[in-house]
Amino acid sequence: MKKIAVISAILEEPDKCQQKFNEVVSSFKGLVKGRMGIPCDSEGVSIICLAVVGDMDSINSLTGKLGNIPNVLVKTSISKKEFIGGE
Repeated sequence: MKKIAVISAILEEPDKCQQKFNEVVSSFKGLVKGRMGIPCDSEGVSIICLAVVGDMDSINSLTGKLGNIPNVLVKTSISKKEFIGGE
C-alpha cells in the first residue's frame, strides 16, 4: 500500500550539505512528486519541502538518509489514508 507524505527539511549550512541532500533525493526520484525550495540567505539556511508517494519502507528510507546528513533537520508528515498504485 502506498501513502502520500510531505518531508520538510532545514539545511542549516546549505553550502556544506546541499550537494549530498540533492544526491539522496535524486536516488529516490521515483518517489518524489514535487519539491519546493526556499533559500533564506540572510538566516544562513535553506528550507526544502518534498511531496512524496510511496510505500512506508521507501518513505522511511528517504527520511532516514536525509536525516543522517550533517546539518540537515528532517520531519515527515504521512497521510493515514492508504491507496493502491496510481501516480
